[in-house]
Amino acid sequence: MAHAFDVVIRGGTIMDGNGGTPFIGDVAVKDGKIAAVGTVTGTGAEEIDAKGLSVTPGFVDIHTHYDGQAMWDSHLAPSSWHGVTTVVMGNCGVGFAPVRKNTQDAVVALMEGVEDLPGPCLNEGLDWSWESFAEYLTALERRKHDIDFCALLPHAPMRVYVMGDRALNLEDANQEDIQRMREITAEAVRAGAFGFSTSRTIAHKTLAGDLHPGLRAQEAELMGIAMGLKDAGGGFIEMTSDWNTPDPATEFAMVRRIMAASGRPLVFSLNQRHDRTTAWQDLLELSGKAAADGLNVRCVVPPRPIGALLGLTGSQNPFAGTRTYRAIADLPLEARVAKMRDPAIRAAIVTEDPTEFNTWSLLSRVDYERMFQFADPLNYTPSKEDSIAAIAARTGTTPQEVAYDMLIADEGKNFIFACIVNYANYDLEAVKEMYSRSHVLPGLSDGGAHVAFISDASFPTFLFSYWGRDRGADKIELHDLVRRQTREPARFAGLNDRGVLAPGMKADINVIDFENLALERPDMVVDLPAGGRRLMQKARGYTATIKAGQITYRNGQSTGALPGGLVRGAQAAAV
Repeated sequence: MAHAFDVVIRGGTIMDGNGGTPFIGDVAVKDGKIAAVGTVTGTGAEEIDAKGLSVTPGFVDIHTHYDGQAMWDSHLAPSSWHGVTTVVMGNCGVGFAPVRKNTQDAVVALMEGVEDLPGPCLNEGLDWSWESFAEYLTALERRKHDIDFCALLPHAPMRVYVMGDRALNLEDANQEDIQRMREITAEAVRAGAFGFSTSRTIAHKTLAGDLHPGLRAQEAELMGIAMGLKDAGGGFIEMTSDWNTPDPATEFAMVRRIMAASGRPLVFSLNQRHDRTTAWQDLLELSGKAAADGLNVRCVVPPRPIGALLGLTGSQNPFAGTRTYRAIADLPLEARVAKMRDPAIRAAIVTEDPTEFNTWSLLSRVDYERMFQFADPLNYTPSKEDSIAAIAARTGTTPQEVAYDMLIADEGKNFIFACIVNYANYDLEAVKEMYSRSHVLPGLSDGGAHVAFISDASFPTFLFSYWGRDRGADKIELHDLVRRQTREPARFAGLNDRGVLAPGMKADINVIDFENLALERPDMVVDLPAGGRRLMQKARGYTATIKAGQITYRNGQSTGALPGGLVRGAQAAAV
């Protein structure tokens, strides 16, 4: 029997990505594209009963770091486990191209420090068969994938490629340097880069403490690179910054000048810091004013605290930098826990300086006031009374002793949830305010990075389950959240062929049981090159995920289909 369509999804609640009122209907797929939405009479070779379920476009995650994983892994999990069908990688100005043989170690060291991707994993997983960014894109195409990915040209490797040690020493670029970076940028966009990324935060450094090469790049350099985007006629700018050179208003004024001159869109990371608790409000207003003035600027905001999972099975814990813990850190977990139960070792570790051998740049931004036991059921919005500091005050002990006991409980498999940003007031009211603005996108999952102490690729699932269902009276309508996670980031990035359920669009689709959507507990697995570890977190509630017309996941399990891969540059809208 001949079928009119490859897949037909029947009787679901359709949230088409445009933000309109959901409706009951069918979605038909043919040859990788959506063929019909509404009432479908023809049959599909595969039929999905979606009664009682929701049907959405595939999610678009605009801030990830799969630059390495895409080389050695066909499955860009955990993002692909959370309804994501397209990601943008190469953010924060770090990546692997362009690169010369004598600068490979420098870009690996930066990725290792900034994104917590172990150097041995990268050196084993990357074959370095490229020099230019165009050659890197070609190398990425050798492997098929379960989702699509778009690549940004990162500032750090380009700066090192052009300037060598002068870039690592944070020297100013001269006119010749700037002209060469402008040319490389234009070449990269013409080859398929979606834009350029940079970082201006001191949190981004190598394990040895060397700062991001682009940290102090002057306006002339950034302007020259942005003009490279203009020369190529495409691409956006992605930026992460501390916004303190010398203050948010002055630095944002520079951003406006660069955007106005180049005509290119810009997206930057925004969150509520715990040390400068009102800076986000200034940036929200500054960016909102720029958007109202016609500049295509967006903020990408995490839906919950960015939280490190600190534990003995991961790469970081509150005592990892102490002298005594460092001496036993390489022992197998069981032996390490046994040592840590020794009263003498305990007494030493809880009193030693945790900064002496620290390699984690964010250690100074977490404290016991915002550390919590990460217990079942998972709680990403814990109360102040449940903090380690509060427990210590109630029990007459020190926060270090409370944290120590948490770490060695359950044979050392426990985690401490340390809120780094977005939890200054022990609530998500700041996030609520940010999400009330039309130029704000949800995201900043960092999928593919911080693999052994952060598990935020699950952001999309949290976004919908918390903000769309569990938040209470001020929850956000699900169909509006869908729009923000699909059409909005797709349009901003230039992916005009996806993000909406409409005939002719790429058939990237999720079938979701929103009522039962839930996160599972993260697990530490050993599956990276060179035996590296990473946190992996699955979800329940994704009945099916379809990528380019093929079912890639059923009930959270991979089907083995790999219809995804590199997307080269902006994509035209469906005709």
